[in-house]
Amino acid sequence: MADHDFTEDVLSLVERIPPGRVMSYGAIAEYLGAGGPRQVGTVMSREGGAVPWHRVVAANGRLVPGHEREALARHRAERTPLKGDKVDMRTAAWWPDE
Repeated sequence: MADHDFTEDVLSLVERIPPGRVMSYGAIAEYLGAGGPRQVGTVMSREGGAVPWHRVVAANGRLVPGHEREALARHRAERTPLKGDKVDMRTAAWWPDE
C-alpha cells in the first residue's frame, strides 16, 4: 500500500469514529490491515489536525501526548467514558462494523 493511500485510509477511518467513542492506534492498523501503531501515530501527528484526532488514543486509553488538556476537554464535551485522565477503553472503544 502506498504511503499516500495509507494516510488517506487512516484519516478516512478516524473521521468515522463517532463522538464519545475512540480507536487505538493499533486497532486502526489492524482494521486497515496495514502498518502498525507507530505508523498510524506518524500519520496522525503529521496529517491528523483536520480530523477528530482526540478520538485516537493509546491501547491503554492514554490521551495524545502533549495534547492531553485539549483532548480531555473534547472527550468531556462528547461524554466519552473516562477513568480519571484516560479513556475507559472497555466502554469507549469503537470498531467500524458496529
